[in-house]
Amino acid sequence: MSRPLRLMLSALLTLAFLLVTAPAQASALVTVLRYDAGRAAEFSATVDQAAQVWNASVANVRLVKGTPAHFVVLADNGWPRALPTSLGRGTIWMGRQAVDQGYNRVRIATHEIGHILGLPDRRTGRCTDLMSGSSAPVSCTNANPSAAERAEVDRNFAGGTPLVEFGRVHTDR
Repeated sequence: MSRPLRLMLSALLTLAFLLVTAPAQASALVTVLRYDAGRAAEFSATVDQAAQVWNASVANVRLVKGTPAHFVVLADNGWPRALPTSLGRGTIWMGRQAVDQGYNRVRIATHEIGHILGLPDRRTGRCTDLMSGSSAPVSCTNANPSAAERAEVDRNFAGGTPLVEFGRVHTDR
């Protein structure tokens, strides 16, 4: 076998080996959503914590503080609620009423962001289900989405159809 042919064969085998052993690249693009917690008063740091929970939990979406925002977070004296207007967009109200009743701040914020990310309320009563909301005991401090909730958000941002109803206020009461 001639030297140029051996070199070409060696190069082809090397390329084939690299293609077979290279790690798979993610095919989905990451959606970056900006949020504004500037009017969330005493809940501003809590919203930042909730955003980090989601960032550590899902692959297809990243939440970053900034403006112009895709969703805003406000503080008021009512019950916590969210108005998702479309996937990744809307308004969250961090109502003080639930905190006054003993519910965990980070769980509330993570739950309400879940609506913005396309998750509906699911009143399972289980602390392990973030979207069970206030149907879980007041003692529940779990702010992490379940495996099913994480997968659902990733599907939503990979082109899936979110189950949340857009244009309607979601109050977990």
